[in-house]
Formats: sequence, C-alpha cells, structure tokens
Amino acid sequence: MGYDIHITRKASWSDKDGPTLTLEEWLDYISRDEEMRADGFAEAATPNGETIRIDNPGIVVWISYSGHGVDGNMAWFCHFEDRITVKNPDSETMRKIHKIASSLRARVQGDEGE
Repeated sequence: MGYDIHITRKASWSDKDGPTLTLEEWLDYISRDEEMRADGFAEAATPNGETIRIDNPGIVVWISYSGHGVDGNMAWFCHFEDRITVKNPDSETMRKIHKIASSLRARVQGDEGE
C-alpha cells in the first residue's frame, strides 16, 4: 500500500468541500518547472515481471530526482480529484513537495492529516 503525502488547499486533504487545486493549475505549474515532465501515465514492473500501468492526465514525473531511473525508481506526482498526491516520498522528494506547495499556495499533509 504505502503512505501518501498530499498537496492540498483544503483544511484537510480528505474534506469533501473546500478550495481545490485544479488539473489545469497543476499542468500550468508543470509547464513552468523544468525539473518536471507531464507523462500522463506511470508504469512499473512487479516482482514477478508484469507491468502495471496507470493512465491519468495529471501524472507527472520529477526528472531531476537523484534516484530517477535507478532500478526503475521514479518520483511520480499525481493530480487526483482536487489535490496532488505522492506515494512514499523520501526526504529529497519531500523538499520538492514543499517547494511545489508553496508555489501553488497550498499545504502539505500526510494521510493522517499531519
């Protein structure tokens, strides 16, 4: 499963109502950030060699991440509903998350609301 970190404008990322972060805003931000690339999909190999693919126009990869491509590692950021979500970020990715949130006038929250 993993643990998600969210970039949101809501008091709590799981709230139904509140200010949203639109896909258009996200893609506009990405168009100005040379460290990011909008792929619109994420692919990964499972331990048994199968490939899992998720298609979503809001999926972006951080190409300047130090672990980019190492052993299939990618730092994906995904626009989902009204927020940006990153699964299991390390400290380097957390710094990038905070930078993005600041640019988007949003907050960073974990799954538990911290």
